[in-house]
Amino acid sequence: MHIHYGTVSDQGKVRSSNEDSYTANLKNKIFLVADGMGGHAAGEIASQIAAATVEEVMAMKVGSDRPHEETLRSAAEEANSRIYQAQRMKSELAGMGSTLTALSIRGGKYYIAHVGDSRAYLLRGGALNQLTRDHSLVWQLYESGVLRKDELSSHPQKNLITRSIGPHPQIEVDLEEGEACEGDVYLLCSDGLTDMVTDENIRKILSDADRTPQQLGEALVRAANNRGGADNITVVVVRIDSGEDHDEEEA
Repeated sequence: MHIHYGTVSDQGKVRSSNEDSYTANLKNKIFLVADGMGGHAAGEIASQIAAATVEEVMAMKVGSDRPHEETLRSAAEEANSRIYQAQRMKSELAGMGSTLTALSIRGGKYYIAHVGDSRAYLLRGGALNQLTRDHSLVWQLYESGVLRKDELSSHPQKNLITRSIGPHPQIEVDLEEGEACEGDVYLLCSDGLTDMVTDENIRKILSDADRTPQQLGEALVRAANNRGGADNITVVVVRIDSGEDHDEEEA
C-alpha cells in the first residue's frame, strides 16, 4: 500500500490573508487541514498551533502500543489545550479557534479525527462519500430535514459552527475509521472549497485518474476560485495505489 499526496492552500479572491493551515507528513502518515477563526491574526495562529501540535504528538507516539484512534484523539485534545492556553495568556487572542480534520493511515486502515466544519471525503469506486459531519448550525438543520445539502453554502448562518478547537478547555472529538483500499482517494478540505464547489463537481475532479494528487488539488482550488473564491481554500489530496510512497511539490 503506497501513499501519494498533494497539497494546495490559497488565499482565495476575497480574503486579505490566509488563516488555513495544513500538514502532510508522509513519514508518519498524518495529513490534516485546519481552518482558523478569530480577529486580527488570531485565526492564523490557532490553525498553525492545531496543525503543528497534531503533527508533533503523532510523531512522538509512532510505534506505541496505544490504539491508534486514541493517539489521534489525544493529539486533537492537546491541540485544543494549547490554543486554549495561548488565548488565556494573550487577551488579543481571546476567542480564537480552529477546525481540525486529520487523516492517519496505519495497518491497512484509515483513521479520522474531526472537529468543526472542514471535511474529509473518500472517493472509492467512482462514488464520493463525506466521512465527517459538519459541526455547524446549518448541518443540524440539514440532518433534521429543514435544509437540503445544496442549500447549506448559501444559508445566511452557514458560518456558525457549533464545535471548534481552542475556545473551551475540553473538546469532543469525532473519530471515524475504516479499511483503506488501493485506489482510494481521500480529500481533506476547508469550507472555502465546499462552499464554492458542489460534491458532484468535487467527485468529477477527483475521478480523473490521469492527474496526480497535486494536480487534483490544484484543479479543486481553481474550481473554487472560478466560482468566486469567497474564502481561503485549502486541500490535501491523498491517494493509495501501487508504487513508492511519494509526496509532490506543494503549492
